[in-house]
Amino acid sequence: MPTENAADHPHTDAVSVPRTAEPVSAEPVSAEPVSADRGYDDSPATDALFARLVELDDGPERDTVRDELVRLWLPMAHRLAGRFRDRGEAIDDLRQVAALGLVKAVDRFDPVRGAFESYAIPTITGEVKRHFRDRMWAVRVPRRVQDLRNRVRVARRELSQRPGAAEPTSAEIAAHTRLTEEEVHDGLEAMESFSTLSLDAETGAGDDGYSLGDTLGGTDSSFDTIVDREAAAKELRRLPERERAVLYMRFFEDMTQSRIGEKLGISQMHVSRLISRSCARVRKGALAQ
Repeated sequence: MPTENAADHPHTDAVSVPRTAEPVSAEPVSAEPVSADRGYDDSPATDALFARLVELDDGPERDTVRDELVRLWLPMAHRLAGRFRDRGEAIDDLRQVAALGLVKAVDRFDPVRGAFESYAIPTITGEVKRHFRDRMWAVRVPRRVQDLRNRVRVARRELSQRPGAAEPTSAEIAAHTRLTEEEVHDGLEAMESFSTLSLDAETGAGDDGYSLGDTLGGTDSSFDTIVDREAAAKELRRLPERERAVLYMRFFEDMTQSRIGEKLGISQMHVSRLISRSCARVRKGALAQ
């Protein structure tokens, strides 16, 4: 198998292509020239190489054939990666992802299934789409919303391509996709979720100095008070009636311990012990929740 100069294939760094002068076998199998009935010049005829790959066991000879197949089909992977340009990801990174999909396709392809191109294209494009789905979201959104985004994006593109069509409305997209307008709205919002703004970004063009962070509310301590009251109320209902009465008179009617004792016919010291014991019981029960 002839050795090629790395400059001829600037993007083969995504895979390891061995630089060896040794042939694959005693009778090396070379790639056939591109046939005239193929759709692209980057679709080489490599049936003989795949047949050889299937016959070989793991080892240096099989690795050489495998790397040669990857090298020959790499231009097609780069072409497929180019379909996803201008979506917020560098083209070189997309080519790396597409090359990874190509390697997977070469490893998993069975020649009896038919043409390699028919198997490789969905494998490579699927790898690139997974890259966008799993790595490109600045804010992680549910898979359902990601699917809505894709359906809305495709529908908006199809509706916009109609002769004389204006920008489609949410109602038109909903009718086209059989989604509700609320689902369309979620999909449209998700289309903007690949990028984020810093909380330090200014809210307007004025010189007021306000940022997005300034618009966020703070923690309201009243919420904690509500939680504490609900937890305490449950424990208060478990107290004996007299102890509940003592606490009510002390904390809600603002009566002194001496006056409570006079009303119940007990000493002030007894009232103090009841209050301490009841509060400790309520506190313990509330914290346990």
